[in-house]
Amino acid sequence: MNPEAVILPLSALNHQLYCERRAYLIHAERVFVDNEHTLLGDLAHEAVDTPGYEHRAGWELLRALPLYSDTLGLSGKADLVEVRRAGAAGASQISNRKSQIHDRHAVVAARPVEYKKGPARRWANDRVQLCAQALCLEEMFGLRIDSGLIFHAASALRTEVVFDAALRALTLSTLDALRSTLARPAAPPAVLKPQCDGCSLRPVCLPEAGGRHKAGLFEPRDLSADFKSPI
Repeated sequence: MNPEAVILPLSALNHQLYCERRAYLIHAERVFVDNEHTLLGDLAHEAVDTPGYEHRAGWELLRALPLYSDTLGLSGKADLVEVRRAGAAGASQISNRKSQIHDRHAVVAARPVEYKKGPARRWANDRVQLCAQALCLEEMFGLRIDSGLIFHAASALRTEVVFDAALRALTLSTLDALRSTLARPAAPPAVLKPQCDGCSLRPVCLPEAGGRHKAGLFEPRDLSADFKSPI
C-alpha cells in the first residue's frame, strides 16, 4: 500500500514530534501501555468526550467533533471546537456540512480547543496537534483559522496558540516525518532522552538499553602485548 494513501490519526503527529520510536510502536506495531499519566489524561478528557453542543458568550461549543482532511490524509476528533455562525446563532449540531456551509447559519469563525492534563510543556508536540486540527477545520469549513487554545486541566488556564507560518510549516514537516517513520521496516532505535520520563511505553521501549555495546559471540583480543620480546 502506498504510505501516502494511509489515513493517519491526528494524535500520531503528537507522538511523532514527542518521540518517533513511540509513534512507531503505537501506530505501526499497535503497542500501547497505560500508566498514571495516560489515565489522568483520560480523566481530563471526560468532560469533552461526549458529543454535544452548547452556547456560551456568542460561541457555539461543539464537543467531540469528528475532523478530517482528505488533502493531508488525517482524521480524528477535536476535544472542543468553538464556532461562530453567520446570522443568528445556530441551534443545531453540525451533521451535514455541505448544507450548512452555504446557508445563513454557516460557520464564519472557528477555533479548536485541546484539553491537556498538565501544565504547558516545552516541546511543540501539543501545538502541532492543535495546528493539525485547525488545518482539518479549514478544509471542512472553507475558512482561515488564525489561532486555537490549549486548556491545561492542572491549572485551569487556557493558552492561546497562534497558527503562524512557522507552526504550519512544522506541522506539515512533522506529517512527512511521521509517514517516513511508519514506512520503516523496524522501529527506530531506542534513545534515552528527557521525554522518556513519564512515558507509558518506557517498560517496553527500554531506552536505557539502547546505547549499550552489543558483545559478539567471540571477540578475540590482541595477545601480542602478552608476549614481550627478549631484551
